[in-house]
Amino acid sequence: MRNRFRREVESGRTLVVPGAANALTARLIEEAGFPATYVTGAGVANTFLGVPDIGLLSLTEIATHVTAIRSAVETPLIVDADTGFGNAINTWHTVRTLERAGAAAIQLEDQTFPKRCGHFSGKSTVAAEEMVDKVRAAVEARTDPDLLIIARTDARAGQGLEEACRRARLYREAGADVTFVEAPQSTSEIEIISSEVPGPKVLNIVQGGKTPALPLERVQELGFSILLYANLPLLASIYAVRNVLGSLKVGDELTAAQPIATWSERQKTVRSNFFDDMSGRYETATPTEAALSRDEVVLGN
Repeated sequence: MRNRFRREVESGRTLVVPGAANALTARLIEEAGFPATYVTGAGVANTFLGVPDIGLLSLTEIATHVTAIRSAVETPLIVDADTGFGNAINTWHTVRTLERAGAAAIQLEDQTFPKRCGHFSGKSTVAAEEMVDKVRAAVEARTDPDLLIIARTDARAGQGLEEACRRARLYREAGADVTFVEAPQSTSEIEIISSEVPGPKVLNIVQGGKTPALPLERVQELGFSILLYANLPLLASIYAVRNVLGSLKVGDELTAAQPIATWSERQKTVRSNFFDDMSGRYETATPTEAALSRDEVVLGN
């Protein structure tokens, strides 16, 4: 799987990759036919802890989420590993841990700790030389040579685009397979990154963020390997849940027009048929089958 994903990233074709904060969202992304899923640190912080993306997650918490998502889907996972959770040695340990958890690619960034969302103000970066050491440690740590190391720089915000591009080139020279200049602020800046930074690159589109959205065809022309929508599914979920809860609170009748899935759609997403078929091959019912029976009682079905 990692080898196939590496070849796709290096093919010259732009891969559109949405983000997931949990296994259920990853199932939906796979079901929709996307080539990979981005395990978003911001999304995990928002959904698991109910906090903003300000460096409050631990490596253990991220690894636990990656393990769960890896068990639920077959598509490759790009894992947001923030700053590597420390220095170069911590980064080595982070890569080992997330590779075992099932990552196909691991993203590291050059912010100081605690990091902040790439589209927040008030970010700062470590010295480029420190990040170069982290990239080298990450490359040394992987046991599968097809595991991709993605090196992100947040230098655009505080030090300008020229420095961000310089850092991306340094990280590429240090062994990063893919580079990621975060939060360019105009189409012209995106075009400069395209011309100044060699090799596979990530372009991250954040709704309400600093980077303008471009048509997929233009992103393809500019040579970006991954067009990332890290938090789009999460934003859609918040919007839909808030609307349904608002209707429920004022006593409106829930109708088919409401943005909710059907019972059968839900069960399809969590592979109920797969587990039901499995239960038929054994003498005792699986926990899933028993749980479904309980749900049917509650629903009056």
